[in-house]
Amino acid sequence: MQRIRLRYTKRGRLRFTSHRDFQRAFERALRRAEVPMAYSAGFTPHPKVSYANAAPTGTGSEAEYLEIALTAPRDPEQLRALLDESLPTGLDITEAVEARTSGLADRLTASVWELRLDGVPPEEARRAADAFNAAETVEVQRLAKNGVRTFDARAAVASLEVRDVTETHSSQADRPTDQPCAILRLVVRHVTPAVRPDDVLSGLRAVADLAPPVPAAVTRLAQGLFDEETGTVTDPLAPDREAVEAHSTAEPTAAATAPV
Repeated sequence: MQRIRLRYTKRGRLRFTSHRDFQRAFERALRRAEVPMAYSAGFTPHPKVSYANAAPTGTGSEAEYLEIALTAPRDPEQLRALLDESLPTGLDITEAVEARTSGLADRLTASVWELRLDGVPPEEARRAADAFNAAETVEVQRLAKNGVRTFDARAAVASLEVRDVTETHSSQADRPTDQPCAILRLVVRHVTPAVRPDDVLSGLRAVADLAPPVPAAVTRLAQGLFDEETGTVTDPLAPDREAVEAHSTAEPTAAATAPV
């Protein structure tokens, strides 16, 4: 059985699709691309697809991950192209690599987020970010299944900074040009309870009364292992990529040294 790990995006209007909507679209794409999927056992078999830490509905993402199990080997790049053609524009498969290591979900310990705050002057956002960073704890509330829950949003945030508007990931066409705009870049550890970008916005409102006049445009730029020394988030597919390359290098070497 071959396992393939995929990186995909949620862009533009497709950011408003729910995770369940994406699951349905992806399973249709698997059928269209005639992927030899492995299926679960039981009365209602399902294709073996493992989703990892999906972004909340309404947020864009450049770094969503999943893993599929196949009954017959396929070239990862060809498989990526076929699936990408079978999905709507905005749900794009950007990378595929054969799984040669274990624990993809275990390597997703932090996310890099970009928050575009239209109508907020950068200096006001910087003042709020400084107040948030200086606080030891920032309590926020969220409505959960069992009622309103209060938790600390500060501890999960490894970094929060205001970026220049020219450094934004969002395209210029997506951003009004006749009003101020602040760009926040934050690295958030994946903890329990999960701290989401909207929780950080609630924290900024609590510590600095920052209230954007329109909802923030939120995009996940990356997710992976958090490096405590550098404060960066590493590529979770890198170990698989390196293992594939090492195996490809070892094969010709073994063939060259084999007795004839």
